[in-house]
Amino acid sequence: MSGITVEGVARSFGDVHAVRHASFEVAQGSVAGLIGPNGAGKTTLLLMLATLLVPDSGSIRVAGYDPVTEPHQVRRRMGWMPDALGSWPSLDVRTALTTSGRMYGMEFDEASRRADELIGLVGLTPLADQPTRVLSRGQKQRLSLARALVHDPEVLLLDEPASGLDPAARTELRELVRRLAHEGKTVIVSSHVLAELEEMADTAVYLAAGETAAPDEVARAGRTARDWRVRSLDPDRLAAVLGAAGYGEVSVVDRFGAVVPFASEADAAQMLAHLVGSGVPISSFAPAVGDLEHVFHDLNRSDGDA
Repeated sequence: MSGITVEGVARSFGDVHAVRHASFEVAQGSVAGLIGPNGAGKTTLLLMLATLLVPDSGSIRVAGYDPVTEPHQVRRRMGWMPDALGSWPSLDVRTALTTSGRMYGMEFDEASRRADELIGLVGLTPLADQPTRVLSRGQKQRLSLARALVHDPEVLLLDEPASGLDPAARTELRELVRRLAHEGKTVIVSSHVLAELEEMADTAVYLAAGETAAPDEVARAGRTARDWRVRSLDPDRLAAVLGAAGYGEVSVVDRFGAVVPFASEADAAQMLAHLVGSGVPISSFAPAVGDLEHVFHDLNRSDGDA
């Protein structure tokens, strides 16, 4: 079993309850987004999964092993990419990765071959012989990802992996994460950029004030009313038809089109059919934000209202 299971986990630092109650599962071969506002406990939770913090209560299984009682088994099967990782400034990129492989028990030749393979995978070939101190923030993130992959782990924990990456590198990262999941690896990605998670995650773990949202809460949040963005080749005709249908006072029209609130997907589909039937040339009709962002905002709005 190469997935992740967390049940009733809590961790405090004195009077600060960083994680109050976390319970979730991530199936083998899937990508889970870890989502929450600043201070929600995401990094503390990842540190417990990575064997670097011991929970006060609850249980964790990573690839079938307990990070508390079997840390060496977990580390053999888990790749950890923290938000910022020291990079041995005097070593060149190739030597840093070879050394990482040696730390996982690889013979020198095997570690060297793996280093070359990963340098190509993360796009650091032109910098392979440069000391890591000259790398930019984004380049160090690529090196950090390569180090997390050096021993071909079954589970990957990625904390803000796209931080500092340029747009092309972000696209490559998304494609790589999806490929790794297709190969059977279990991946957790923590990121504040929900649009990126939308394109790579199969599921999401929502964390707020140290507690994970229950599946029924997430499902309910996903069904709440949401805004849809509608674009037309004839904006005036679009505005007229929306107004006649009773949406004139609630829709917001800007240079990107009209933003219209619908109570459900069924209502949105019915309006789309009406617009097309009324001769409005629609060029785009979609939710104004992705599913992950919609659920995140709804859950946090619910917490604030409670």
